[in-house]
Amino acid sequence: MKQTAIYSGSFNPLHIGHLEILRHLVRDFDRVLLVVSPRNPLKSTATVSDAQARLKAAREAVARHPETASKVEVSDIEFRLGEPNYTIRTLEGLKSEQPDARLWLTIGGDQLADFRRWKDYRRILLEHGICVFPRRGHDLTALAADLRKENPDYRIRLMEMPLIDVSSTQIREALARGEDPSGLLM
Repeated sequence: MKQTAIYSGSFNPLHIGHLEILRHLVRDFDRVLLVVSPRNPLKSTATVSDAQARLKAAREAVARHPETASKVEVSDIEFRLGEPNYTIRTLEGLKSEQPDARLWLTIGGDQLADFRRWKDYRRILLEHGICVFPRRGHDLTALAADLRKENPDYRIRLMEMPLIDVSSTQIREALARGEDPSGLLM
């Protein structure tokens, strides 16, 4: 069964932290799908044109990095599924397109801390699985152990990599101040 990492987000914009995660994913998985979300329900200010621009920028960013590009595909599945963009719906759509793949959702430790709030989180953990990257202030081992108390069959992979303290928000704020954050972009 082909092991496929699903890396989903707004990616507004993609930065060196995202690139480092992609580098780790291409080493550990057969394939990586970078799923650009057109609109996060928690960030309702995005427009359709913004989403299309982010999708195009993601494809261009991936193409600039040949060390990962051969195994990374930018996916527009959430554009095709329509709203609401629940992760479980995205995974179901991807599974129907790739029935021979084992799907692993990629999240950060901050998301793992709130994972029980996600729609159908138990199904995600049992039918697919998650791989979790470290985020400052979150003990991945303790968070995973807490979830596994609920069900030891949950599929949780803790990924190791150095912390990279950069965020898309910081980049957008730097741009708003007239600064050049190009060294942080993917």
